[in-house]
Amino acid sequence: MNAPSAPVPTLRFRNVAELLRTNATRFADRPVFAEKDTEGAWHSTTWGRLGADVARVAAALRARGFAPGDKMLLFSPNRLDMLRMELAVMATGGIAVPIFAHFKRETAELLIRHSDARHLTVAGAAQLQRLGPDLDLRLVVSLDPVEAGASPIPDIVPFSELLAHPEDGGAAVDTALDPDSLCLNMYTSGTMGVPKCVQLSHRNILSQQDALAATHWWKLDEHDRFLSYLPWHHSFGGIFELLSVLYNGACMYLESSYGRDAAAIMANWKAVRPTVFFSVPKVYQALVDLSHESPETGALFFHGGLKFIFTAAAALPQRLSDEFERRGIPVIEGWGLTETSPCCTLTDPAVKRAIGVVGKPIPGVQLRIDADGEVLVKGPNVMCGYYRNDQANAGIFTEDGWFRTGDVGEMGPTGLRIVTRKDRIFKLSNGEKVIPTDLERAIEGSCHYVSFAVVSGHGQDYPVALLFPNRRQLDNPDYAVTPLDGCLCPRTLEELQQCLRGCLKNANCSIGQKFSKVRKAVIIDDELSLEKSTLTPSMKVAPVKVLETYREHLDHLYDETGMPPEDAYVILLDDQAAVTNTGKA
Repeated sequence: MNAPSAPVPTLRFRNVAELLRTNATRFADRPVFAEKDTEGAWHSTTWGRLGADVARVAAALRARGFAPGDKMLLFSPNRLDMLRMELAVMATGGIAVPIFAHFKRETAELLIRHSDARHLTVAGAAQLQRLGPDLDLRLVVSLDPVEAGASPIPDIVPFSELLAHPEDGGAAVDTALDPDSLCLNMYTSGTMGVPKCVQLSHRNILSQQDALAATHWWKLDEHDRFLSYLPWHHSFGGIFELLSVLYNGACMYLESSYGRDAAAIMANWKAVRPTVFFSVPKVYQALVDLSHESPETGALFFHGGLKFIFTAAAALPQRLSDEFERRGIPVIEGWGLTETSPCCTLTDPAVKRAIGVVGKPIPGVQLRIDADGEVLVKGPNVMCGYYRNDQANAGIFTEDGWFRTGDVGEMGPTGLRIVTRKDRIFKLSNGEKVIPTDLERAIEGSCHYVSFAVVSGHGQDYPVALLFPNRRQLDNPDYAVTPLDGCLCPRTLEELQQCLRGCLKNANCSIGQKFSKVRKAVIIDDELSLEKSTLTPSMKVAPVKVLETYREHLDHLYDETGMPPEDAYVILLDDQAAVTNTGKA
C-alpha cells in the first residue's frame, strides 16, 4: 500500500553555505542565537555577526589544510561556538560529525576512529581528558581555553584563534557546493544495538525544510523564538529543529539546563516566551505536571503567543495531548529516522490526534507498506548510506530503491500509524508473536504514575512488564489531572503497588490476544536516563539496554524461588494472585 505525496519542492537553498549567506544578509540585524552567561544573563548573536564569524572560521580551517570532503568530529554540548564551527565545516565543503558531549573514553575514541575524522573540536578540558594521544589527528580545536598540561593531546588550537583569522571576503564559504555532496555524518541513537553512521547531504537536510514551508499549517518566520535543549548530535535537534530555525531566520534560545530540569526550563520559558517548542513526551509530562502547581505557572506555560508544540521520538500520551487542546495550543507530531533526515510525516493540528498516528507524508516523501508491514520510504531526504558498514547497508534498500525503516505500521484515513519496531516483536515459547509496544502504550496511557513500561517475554510462556514510576506525580499527586475515575492518587511506591493492579488489568483488556497480556509486572525504584544509556538522546526507551540493566528484575518475574531485588515491587495479574510483598514490605 502506497501513501500519496505532494510533489518534491524545489530547493530554496542549494546548500548550507547559500542558506547562511542569504539569511545573514536578509536578517543581518536580527538575533539568531542566544545563550546565558555564567551570571544568568542572556546574550544574543545577530545573523550578520554569525555570518561573518562563520566566514572567518571557514577561512582559518582552509588555511590549516582543511579541504572539501574532510571530516570534523564535534565533541561538545550545544553552544554558540559549536554552531559556528559546524556551519563553517559544512559551508567550506567539509563533513561535520557531532557526537554526544559526555561519551566516555571508550565510546568517544571508537567513534573518532570509525568516522575517519582527522580534525576534532572539543568543548574543553573535560572532553580532552577522555581521549588518548594516539588518535592520528591533524587538528584539534578547543572551544574553551585549556591550561598547559591539562590535555594528553599536544598542540591544542584555541577556537578564539580561528575567530581572529583575517577575513578573506567569504571565499571559503562555498555557495556553489553540489547539493548532493555530503555535509553531515550522524550516529544513530542505537535503541536496539550498536550506533550506525548515517551519511547525509545538503539536499537531504534542506529538502524537508522546503517541504515544511509548503505545508499550510507550518508557518515560521524571523519573529519566532525557539527555546531549545534538544542535542545537536541527534537528528531531532541537530537537523530538524536547528534547520527549522536557520531556514526561517528565527532565533534559538539555548535552554540552560539542557532539558534536564523542569523548573529551569520553566524559568527560561518565562524569560523567552517561546512561540514554538520542540520536545519529547517525557519533558512535556514534567512541564505539564509543573504547570498544575499554580495558576500563574499554568498561564505562563500555555501562553497565548505559543503557536504550536512539536513532539516526536515517542507517542505523546493522550492526556497530555488533550491538555494542550483544552488550552488552545495546537500539537503537531512527526515521524522519521536519522536515515531520513529525519522527518517523513506530520500530523495536521486540525485533525483530532490518535495515539500512534504520526500523520501523512510531507511533500516529496513517499511511503509504502511492505508485505510484512514494514514502512518503506522514498524521497530526497533519504540518506546516502551508512559509512563503513557493509552489513547494515546490505538489504537496507529494496531492489526498486525504497529505504527499509525497520518500523512496522499501517495506513489509515488520518495517516500512518506506527505499530512497533520490527525488531521488538518477540515470540513466546509456543511460537505466538507479541507486539510489546501496544501494551506499553496502554499501560503508560492508563496510569500517569508510570513514566515508562517495557514489556518482554522472548522465549518465555507469557509476557511480563518492567515499570518505572513518575516520581514527580508520586510526590505531588493531583486528582484533578487523573485520567481515570477512582484513582487512589498514590503517594508512595507501596501505594502504587497496591492500586496499579487495576490499571494493568485495564491495559490487558485493551489487548485482543490473550497470549499478549502480561501476567506479572514489577515496579522498579529507579529512573531511566541518558547517563545509564537506558534512554536515547531523544528520550526514547532503549529496550535492549533496559532489559540488560534490569536483568535481575526480569529473571525474578519468571523465577520466584529467590528473594526479589531490594528496589522491586512485584504485581501478579492472574486470577488467583494479589499484589505480592517484596523486600520493601
